Amino acid sequence: MKPLIILLCLFFQLSFAQKELKHEVYFETDQHDIPETEHSRLLLFLSEIEDVDIEKISIYGFTDDRGSDNYNLVLSQNRADAIKEVFSNNEFDETKMTNVDGKGKILVNIIKENDLNKIRGLNRKVEIIVTPVFPPKPKEEKPVVNKAEDLLKGDLKEGDKILLENLLFRTGYSYLTKESKIILDRIAEILVERTNVYFTIEGHVCCTQGERDAIDRKTKKRNLSVARAKSIYDYLVDKGVKHYRMKFSGMRRKAPLGGEPHLDRRVEILVTRIYEKK
Repeated sequence: MKPLIILLCLFFQLSFAQKELKHEVYFETDQHDIPETEHSRLLLFLSEIEDVDIEKISIYGFTDDRGSDNYNLVLSQNRADAIKEVFSNNEFDETKMTNVDGKGKILVNIIKENDLNKIRGLNRKVEIIVTPVFPPKPKEEKPVVNKAEDLLKGDLKEGDKILLENLLFRTGYSYLTKESKIILDRIAEILVERTNVYFTIEGHVCCTQGERDAIDRKTKKRNLSVARAKSIYDYLVDKGVKHYRMKFSGMRRKAPLGGEPHLDRRVEILVTRIYEKK
């Protein structure tokens, strides 16, 4: 009896762990632009899954039963592509989007004529299915290593670029994590002391198409890399680094590191001028 109980427990744990996360986005007739209310609902869904270790994302577009088959296939694909773009603009890894397909129309079988518009409205949609990684990857406890601190203490020359390691941002935002603020406080102390170093703060984003910038979810503007650089600039000013020693710039997605996507949500310091200490 006991082995049976254990097997049942494992079965329920397995079922729960593999549970897919789903969301639907609804569209107006003949449109593939996302309505404002649906866009807000989608962003809320993205905020709920941003900490999920995702195996794959499936995006399926549909239309109602009106229009030709070819027209509906094109429209449903455009709707799926519109949702994919929102994921990309909000720094979700495009390689995880394994299915982005237009499925065409959904036929209706109704009894009451007054239900027709409602049913068609529910069929003009995109279905999103997010599959978490299973079994979950164990979280590695890595020691905080900040090479930037050592480099800032050492000899610098104009043109040096310093990666501020372990400074990570929330997906789609210019907010630093709490752990990152601790690291940045130490970097600020060093920069306050090194008054002869002038530099540009360069912000980067991950996962967008080509070299595009990402959307800042707070302002809804496509300038997230600039916003991240400015957030570091403002933070350093508050900590006592003179503003005239610094500039900030958004690099969009011009220089991905080629590793895990979250590592591209980063900030680098480009040394622009070093004056001799008097």
